[in-house]
Amino acid sequence: MTEVVAALIWDDDRFLICQRPAHKARPLLWEFVGGKVEPGETEEEALIRECQEELAIRLSVGEVFMDVVHEYPDITVHLTVFNATIAEGTPKKLEHHDIRWITPAEIPQYAFCPADRDILIRLSEGR
Repeated sequence: MTEVVAALIWDDDRFLICQRPAHKARPLLWEFVGGKVEPGETEEEALIRECQEELAIRLSVGEVFMDVVHEYPDITVHLTVFNATIAEGTPKKLEHHDIRWITPAEIPQYAFCPADRDILIRLSEGR
């Protein structure tokens, strides 16, 4: 199982979503920023590194929002999602096809990665 972390980055009532690049697995689906935890890293360290690499922001990591296990045909992930805020910087599209700030009410307008389903349900019901 692959350990993966993601950030639920809030700005008032909106949160940040990122569209996966066309050349990667699950192309052009929307997701929360994050990635794999490397050996020797804590989950928080991995999340800070991923956000720096992918969005050029410094993240302030909060509490765990929730975690899920999802089995894709090519990989099984244990995804831990943290509440977070931007401590420094403005998100830039360094790796993603697109980035957007949305409200929970706008979730149905976007096609998300299947692993995010339970997270999105919880967000829709009110965090």
